[in-house]
Amino acid sequence: MVVVGGSIPLVPTITRTAFSMPITLTLPDSSQRHYDAPVPIYKIAQDLSPSLAKCALAGKIKGRLVDTSFIVKENTAIQIITAQDEEGLEILRHSSAHLLAHAVKELFPEAQVTIGPVIENGFYYDFSCKTPFTSEQLSAIEKRMHEIVKRNLPIQRLEWSREKAIAFFKEIGEHYKAEIISAIPNNETLSLYQQGDFIDLCRGPHVPNTKFLKIFKLTKIAGAYWRGDSKNEMLQRIYGTAWTTKEDLEKYLTAQEEAEKRDHRKIAKALDLFHIQEEGPGMVFWHPQGLILYRILENYIREKLTAQGYQEIRTPQILDRSLWEKSGHWEKFHKDMFITESEKHVFAIKPMSCPAHIQVFNQGLKSYRDLPLRFAEFGCCHRNEPSGALHGILRTRAFTQDDGHVFCTEEQIQEEATRFIHLAQDIYNDFNFEDISIVLSTRPAIHVGTEEMWNKAEKALEDTLKQNHIPWKLAPGDGAFYGPKIGFEMKDCLGRSWGCGTLQLDFFMPERLGASYVAQDNTHKVPVMLHRAILGSLERFIGIIIEHYAGILPLWLAPVQTSILTITDKQAVFANEIHQKLQIAGLRTKIDLRNEKIGFKIREHTLQRVPFLLIIGEREASTQTISVRTLHGKDLGSMTTDAFCQLLLETVASKN
Repeated sequence: MVVVGGSIPLVPTITRTAFSMPITLTLPDSSQRHYDAPVPIYKIAQDLSPSLAKCALAGKIKGRLVDTSFIVKENTAIQIITAQDEEGLEILRHSSAHLLAHAVKELFPEAQVTIGPVIENGFYYDFSCKTPFTSEQLSAIEKRMHEIVKRNLPIQRLEWSREKAIAFFKEIGEHYKAEIISAIPNNETLSLYQQGDFIDLCRGPHVPNTKFLKIFKLTKIAGAYWRGDSKNEMLQRIYGTAWTTKEDLEKYLTAQEEAEKRDHRKIAKALDLFHIQEEGPGMVFWHPQGLILYRILENYIREKLTAQGYQEIRTPQILDRSLWEKSGHWEKFHKDMFITESEKHVFAIKPMSCPAHIQVFNQGLKSYRDLPLRFAEFGCCHRNEPSGALHGILRTRAFTQDDGHVFCTEEQIQEEATRFIHLAQDIYNDFNFEDISIVLSTRPAIHVGTEEMWNKAEKALEDTLKQNHIPWKLAPGDGAFYGPKIGFEMKDCLGRSWGCGTLQLDFFMPERLGASYVAQDNTHKVPVMLHRAILGSLERFIGIIIEHYAGILPLWLAPVQTSILTITDKQAVFANEIHQKLQIAGLRTKIDLRNEKIGFKIREHTLQRVPFLLIIGEREASTQTISVRTLHGKDLGSMTTDAFCQLLLETVASKN
């Protein structure tokens, strides 16, 4: 973007007048600084320490981040933000996104810039251009970014009227920016940022100078629809990452390389677990070995839920539109539903099971003595996710939830919530997810129900966490439209966070769908409904554990727990006897009698990540023993089949 006209002053001039009032600023250590007149953030940093001034990226006043050029005009608490602060790193990344857009516009003037937000560990920017960027162009863009950094360009905040900004961007051919500005509320201050001859729309703040943007790396190119709508133009998205030190950048890039090796799609192909094809986008074709893993997971959860008093049910895949309207889902989610018609009726393939579970509850008169009533379903759901959002089995259109709903009285909420939290933690421990954090999400801007209802629901979940002495984080406005929720976030071995389990408290839907029970005083009351899932979806959780374990699943989860490998065909009879014994013991095993060299067989089954390999040669056949080798090449020596079975069964039981 080219600015027509002269340069813009970068440092505001402060004129002391008769009306200037002394101000007192309180620093994070509670010390105070006094000034006779309004003062910019950068001047405060200089007064505190020359070294602090050199690394000051922004200021923080009353919880709001501002540029270093911002002038403080009143008594207030203030903090100088540097790259060592979490907010500072985010500002570096945000400014790096603008740096990326600047470089693209210099190299590809015909490209239009759209949006460029900060994301976890980095940033991206979307561009509208006639041809996709190539990997060679990505390198050239990164090189140009470094060149711009060396220019030491000051970055200045501008405030324009909507009319001026829209006219400016239309004049230079940036129609997406003009569209974005048109959608901004009239009462919002419109700010832009300039570095050199590049201007971009942004709320800010930004670093004071491009020289602060030195440690970054462009990582990949992807496609993304404008505003996430597949009906709109496909844009070119460039991803990047930025850090405060080279060591942090290298550490992140190394972790990304490891994550690439652990990509569940690559591992699944190598292990022949599943595939997805164009004719069924976002829908999984499970292969025999993959379905074994799926069933192991399903049966494991089923046993856990049965022990907790859940009753398993099954509900229809397709339900009439009228039910979704009554539940409130149609208004909020119908665009994400798959719709079909029959005999002049509109039906939706269910995106979730909750309204259907209430229909089961409504059959027959329920008493307070029946509560809590716990229903569970492995509910197959469909959601019309945008094709650009689909990602292997981590984000699909068809998935199976380990869904469950607890119908209870208000007095039973905390006990049931506590039971669920302990159950979820127990299950995550079985998968070796040790770093688990809990998030309490409160009412979103668009929600149903009264304020009183929401206050009561949020307090019930908060009290549950406090009474169990569970640390938690608050996520304001992140709850479901019908109620607040407790969410579980787990970190895998690479430190990546995954959100899986949720517990949502709902005072709204049961009443809307006519659920009631006879209370102790013989009045009819509406039950409280707890929506809960632990894995979230079986597909997604399988993808997570594949990457968490790098495909080397613990014995209890491995689709094939042991492979029997013969050295020659003379051991076939004994090998088949072992195979039969292991199967009778309930162990999953395969037998390889091919006329291949034993080294070839060992390598092949090792690549298939089979935990134990049994080598059967002439010596083993004559002594009626087996030679046991682990996936990692450790030789466990010779043992009897019974001893080996006992070893495996004990390992399976321990979930190690």
